Amino acid sequence: MKFAFCASILFCAIFSALFGSSAYAQIEYRLKVVDSTTNEPLIGATIYVDSVAVATTDEEGKTILILYELGNKVLKVTFVGAAPKTFRFADLNKNGDEIIIFLSPKEEEEDEPPVVISSTRSSRSIASIPTRVEFIAGEELEEKANMKAGDIRMVLSESTGIQIQQTSATSANASIRIQGLDGRYTQLLKDGFPLYAGAASGLGLLQTPPLDLKQVEVIKGSASTLYGGGAIAGLVNLISKTPSFQKEARVTLNLVSSLGGDVSAFYSKRNQKFGTTLFATHSRNEAYNPASINFSAIPKFERWVFNPKLFYYPSNKTTLMLGFNGMVEERLGGDMEYINGDRGALGGNTRFFENNESQRYSTQLAVDHRISPTISLHFKNSLAQFNRLISIPNYLFEGDQFSTFSELTANIDKGKSDWVVGANAWTEDFNDEDKLISSDLSYNQSVAGLFVQNLTEFSKKWSLESGVRYDLVEDYKGVFLPRLALLYRPTARLNARAGGGLGYKTPTPFTEESERLQFQLLRPVTSATNSLENSYGVNGDVNYVIPVNKDLVITFNQLFYYTFLDRPLELVSSGGTSRLLNSNGHIDTRGAETNVKITYKDFKLFLGYTFTDARKHVGDVLTEMPLTPRNRINAVLMYEVDEKWKLGLESYTFSKQQLSDGAVGQSYVLCGFMAEKLWERFSIYINFENFLDARQTRFDTIYAGSVTNPNFRDIYAPLDGFLVNGGIKLKL
Repeated sequence: MKFAFCASILFCAIFSALFGSSAYAQIEYRLKVVDSTTNEPLIGATIYVDSVAVATTDEEGKTILILYELGNKVLKVTFVGAAPKTFRFADLNKNGDEIIIFLSPKEEEEDEPPVVISSTRSSRSIASIPTRVEFIAGEELEEKANMKAGDIRMVLSESTGIQIQQTSATSANASIRIQGLDGRYTQLLKDGFPLYAGAASGLGLLQTPPLDLKQVEVIKGSASTLYGGGAIAGLVNLISKTPSFQKEARVTLNLVSSLGGDVSAFYSKRNQKFGTTLFATHSRNEAYNPASINFSAIPKFERWVFNPKLFYYPSNKTTLMLGFNGMVEERLGGDMEYINGDRGALGGNTRFFENNESQRYSTQLAVDHRISPTISLHFKNSLAQFNRLISIPNYLFEGDQFSTFSELTANIDKGKSDWVVGANAWTEDFNDEDKLISSDLSYNQSVAGLFVQNLTEFSKKWSLESGVRYDLVEDYKGVFLPRLALLYRPTARLNARAGGGLGYKTPTPFTEESERLQFQLLRPVTSATNSLENSYGVNGDVNYVIPVNKDLVITFNQLFYYTFLDRPLELVSSGGTSRLLNSNGHIDTRGAETNVKITYKDFKLFLGYTFTDARKHVGDVLTEMPLTPRNRINAVLMYEVDEKWKLGLESYTFSKQQLSDGAVGQSYVLCGFMAEKLWERFSIYINFENFLDARQTRFDTIYAGSVTNPNFRDIYAPLDGFLVNGGIKLKL
């Protein structure tokens, strides 16, 4: 006799013993649970009677209930990946015939609102989008913010296929690498607005706090058709919280053992016509040198961020948002004696330092208007000014960047088919204000684009997303960018996606390589000496949910990808100066990402493996791309007691990496532990980051030459080592 049948009989026996004196008649219910799209039996569906789990279905999707008619009892049937169904027993067939219950695929976990993805422009839930989108939201986003409250590096670095690459040994500048490609090929957005680009790209991750975010959406692979040039490797879209009628007020205080800390505050509230969100954060740190090599692993810095937004709802069809973002930061790294105030020479030479001063001010305007139940218009505009000053001994670089972005789109929802038609334009004006060098990196860029996108559901199993964009790039040429993505969902537990598209990147002086030089003696980039970088990419993945029983669920995802980048920019040095030129070859990256999530009661285990094969081809010469670990293994174990405790243990293993100087970096392992205790109005947390103290300065060097004139090497492992941070989060 099947286990589910035995459980049912046992439940009914207990029921009978408790209410044996009752005069109600015994009734048998024979149930069969099947998938509404395929008619396949659903194994392990859970049967509830008045919210009490009493049975699960067997390998034929069947179970038997033997009950007494005791009032108006309710039957509920659930299955992972399917929408639950509820019945009254009084409405079910009582003549002994088999009752077939059809469950349809659902889009999110029970009792949670569907996760709506905006990065694909269709604003559909994640389960129905052919484009593969990864998202980080809810408790997972809060847990990552606990680990690093001041910026978004931790939010992204723990995902498979994403690497946060540090580009400066002393100032800690960093960029996002996706699937083995340099950071300049990843587009960073906030609510669909371009965030940090051009001169600001090297500091973007460090200057973006995570505590006002609702979710983070990541598209890996070419997304230039969606958002234009710069998204060859993919894009990261940071989605902000919006006001609701329920007030939200939060304050977070965070302290770090490296003599740093963060104070953040967020407020949101809406009434009938108006709403507002206010976010402000202050972060600072003293210079930190765990290796005692006289150079800072964490620079001395202080940063202020202020981001108010006003929402206006003139009607239930129209929403207007006006926002402002201000950021001011100063960071000083280098020789610890210099940072601590000793400006004297060392052996007749100036002590080495790297000072970064930056300010960014931007506006955001968004108008959403629904013309009819099926047609809506969306307008966006942003203006941004970014100023950055870099100074090192005997050298000064200062630049001012002014950029604009405007976009108008129309969404047409025809039920089974969605259309997005739009146009957008970018301008970027960079002025090299440094008067101490002869090379002038100033440039102007303008891009105007038209795009059309369609998503069609041919059936419950098949959906196709297609799009095309045409961009006209000033001083270069027009770029035609088609894209396709296909979704196949045969059952509620299984889906597969495949897609691909073309991409491009407009050349600028701001790359990871030039960032390492602080742009010193770098020749300008012009259309006369440079051309667009063009690419194509394809990817495919399979996602499968295995409900072992009502307590144990396994989710498996396997992704494969390939990207071809033609004539990429490379740094060429000659005669004491450097120039970014298009290579005569190409770069291709291929690889796989494996993700497994195992949920058992209050435990969640995340396992990930990333394989990356990134190579550069020039003629018959084949070289491995530097700073790209071929293998990476992630393991995260979380224990959560709802609204009481969160405990997390994590481990990340990085294989050896090829370095740009021809050497090979060591493999290493990062481990961390996080704990949080929650109450109704506040919580306290502590995080032990990298408690094995894996540091590049423990097993390798970070510079050659002298202390006063260092030649910094590639940074492929952490420099800050073991850190402890903790804090308190208040709900006011």
